[in-house]
Amino acid sequence: MIDIEIAENAGFCFGVRRAVEMAEGAAAKNGRVYTLGELIHNEAVVEDLQKKGVCAVNCVEEADGETLIIRSHGVPKSVKERAETLCKAVLDATCPFVAKIHGIVSGLTADGAVMVLGDKDHPEVIGIMGNSVCRAYAVKSCGEIEELYKEGTIGAEEKTALVVQTTFDRERFLEISRWIRERYPRVEIYDTICSATVQRQESARELAKRAALMVVVGGKSSSNTRRLAEICREYTKTVFASSAEDMPWQAVRSLPADCVVGITAGASTPGYIIKEVHERMNEEIKTTNENEEDFASLLEQDQSFTRLYTGKRVKATIVSVSKKEAVVEVGAKQTGYIVREELTNDPNAEVEDVVKPGDVIDAIVIKVDDNVGTVALSKKRVDAALGLEKLQAVKDANETIEGTVAQVVKGGVIVIYENTRVFIPGSHTGVPRGGKLEDLVKKPVKFKIIEVSNERGGRVVGSIRLANKEVRDAAKAKFWETIKVGDKFEGEVRSIENYGVFVDIGAVDGLVHTADLTWNRVGHPKDIVKVGDKITVIVKSFDPEKKRVSLSAKDPEDNPWNKFVSEYKKGDVIKATIVSITEFGAFAQIIPGVDGLIHISQISTERVANIASVLSVGQEVEVKIIEIDEERERVSLSIKALAEDNAEAEETEE
Repeated sequence: MIDIEIAENAGFCFGVRRAVEMAEGAAAKNGRVYTLGELIHNEAVVEDLQKKGVCAVNCVEEADGETLIIRSHGVPKSVKERAETLCKAVLDATCPFVAKIHGIVSGLTADGAVMVLGDKDHPEVIGIMGNSVCRAYAVKSCGEIEELYKEGTIGAEEKTALVVQTTFDRERFLEISRWIRERYPRVEIYDTICSATVQRQESARELAKRAALMVVVGGKSSSNTRRLAEICREYTKTVFASSAEDMPWQAVRSLPADCVVGITAGASTPGYIIKEVHERMNEEIKTTNENEEDFASLLEQDQSFTRLYTGKRVKATIVSVSKKEAVVEVGAKQTGYIVREELTNDPNAEVEDVVKPGDVIDAIVIKVDDNVGTVALSKKRVDAALGLEKLQAVKDANETIEGTVAQVVKGGVIVIYENTRVFIPGSHTGVPRGGKLEDLVKKPVKFKIIEVSNERGGRVVGSIRLANKEVRDAAKAKFWETIKVGDKFEGEVRSIENYGVFVDIGAVDGLVHTADLTWNRVGHPKDIVKVGDKITVIVKSFDPEKKRVSLSAKDPEDNPWNKFVSEYKKGDVIKATIVSITEFGAFAQIIPGVDGLIHISQISTERVANIASVLSVGQEVEVKIIEIDEERERVSLSIKALAEDNAEAEETEE
C-alpha cells in the first residue's frame, strides 16, 4: 500500500500570509491595487489575486499614482521613497524578518562594508543592498568571498558585516560563517535566516529520507521552493510541480505497491494547492490499476473500438463541408465528422475558412459511436498539441510573436496563434483600467509567452504588456541616449496630481509642474488639462539615474514677460487687479501671466496692519511701477508712491 505523507512544516509562512491578506484587504477597499512585482512566487495565487483586483507592475510609475503594495521581499530605500512620492498610498508588506535585515544594514557605519549572503538577482537581496548605508556585495559561496579578499575589495581589517537572505540554506550558511572568520577576524555575522525556512527544510529532509518519491509543490521561480527540491533530491527521486495540473502523474503511477510518497511545499504555496495535490494523488493511486484493467477488457470485447479509439491520431480526408461541420473519411467503417468548434479555436472563423474538400489533415478521435456508426474527431486538438510545442520554444527563446484577438473571456482575452488559444490576462493586455477589452477583438497584437502547461489539453498564457514593455524599454534606452534640454515633444496627459501632470512623451513620462503648465495663474492642473489631452512640452531638465524628466508646457515665444518689457517701464502708472494677498503684501495682475508685488510698506502712506482691510482679491487699483528686475522677471508696484506723487503735485499747484 502506498502511504502519502505531508511534511510537518509546509506551505504559507507568516510573512507571505500577511502580504496576501494585506493585498486582498486593500483590493476589497479600493477596487484595484498594485504590487511592485508579483506579490509571491506562485502562479496560482498571483492569478487569483489578479481576479480580485491585485495587479503586479514592474516599476512604481506603472502604478499610475494609485495604491502600491511593497511585497514581502522588500525594496531598496530609493524605490520606497519614489513610491511615496508618486503614489497616493503605499502599503509595506515587507516580511518582518526581511525588515530586520534592512534595519541591520541601515545601522552600519558608512565607512565599512557588508556582504549579503544570497542570490544577487533575488528581489530580497536587491532590497537589502538598497537599504545599506555602506558598500554592499552580494555573495553566495566561499569562492566569491575569496575573490573579494584577494582583490582587496574588502580589506581584512575593515569593518565588515555578513547578513543572510532569509531563505538561505542553514548548513551552507554555517559552513561559510566558519570560513569567513578565517579571512575577516573583525567580521560581525548576523544569522538572519527565517526560522520557518529552517523548520520547513528540516521537515522535508527527514521525510525525503523515508520516501520513494518526494513531491515539492510551489512556484518554480521561488528560491525557497527550489532549495526544498535540492534538499529532497539528495535523498530520493523528486518531482517539482506548481499545482495538481502541473504534476507529472506518471511518476506516481509507476511507484511500487508498498512505499511512502512525501509532499512538501514552499513558503509561497497556499494550503488549498497542497490539499488538491494530496487529494488528486489519492485518486491517481486508487484508479491507475482499475483503469488499465478496464481498458484492456474493453479492447477484447469490441473489435471496432480497437481500430478507432478515443485519443487515436489519424489522417483524415475532407469529403464535404457545411456551415456546422466537415465530413471526413478516416479509412474505417464509421463516418467521420468534425464540428466547427473542433476545427479551429477561432470563434470568428467559418468551416470553409479552415478546410476544403480534398484536404488531408491530422485529427484526433474524441468519440466513437458504434451504435450509430460515427466517429467524432478534432483538428484543433492536434493543432493545439503542435502549437504547445512551438509556443514552449517561443517561451524558452523569449521571442515576441503576433496573433489576432478572438474574444473576450472572464479575466482577459483569447488570442489565436496558428490555431492555438493563448489566454492574455486583463492585467497583461495593456488596456488601462476602465478601458474596454472588447476594443481589442479582431485586432492583431504582439505578445510574449509567459506560461505553457500540458495538463488538461494544454494551457498557454501570454502577455501583450511584456511585449509592449520590451518595445518601451528599447525606446527608453534610445531616449536617454539622445535627450537634451530644449527638446520638444507632442505628449499625452497620463495623470493629474495636485502638484502637476504626468505627460507621456513616447518613451517615458515626464512631470509638468503646475507653474509650468501655462503663463497664466493656475489654481489646479485639472482647470487647464484633462487625462488624454495632447499637449506640446519642452524638456527643462532630466536625471538619467533617477529616470526623471522635468517638462514645461510654456512656449517661450508666448512668454508674457516679453510683452510686458516692451510695453511698460519703470515709473509708469497703470491699473492692476489684485489676485492674491499674503502677510507681506498683495500680488496684482498687470497683464495675463505677469503679476507685480505691492509690498505692505507700499500700500499706503499710513501704516497698514491688516492688508485684507485695505485690499481685496478682484479689486482694481491704480499703481506705479517702482522697480523692474528683468533677470528674475519680477515687478514691484506701489500705491503709496502714486499717492505721494499726487500730494507733491497738489503742493506745487498751491
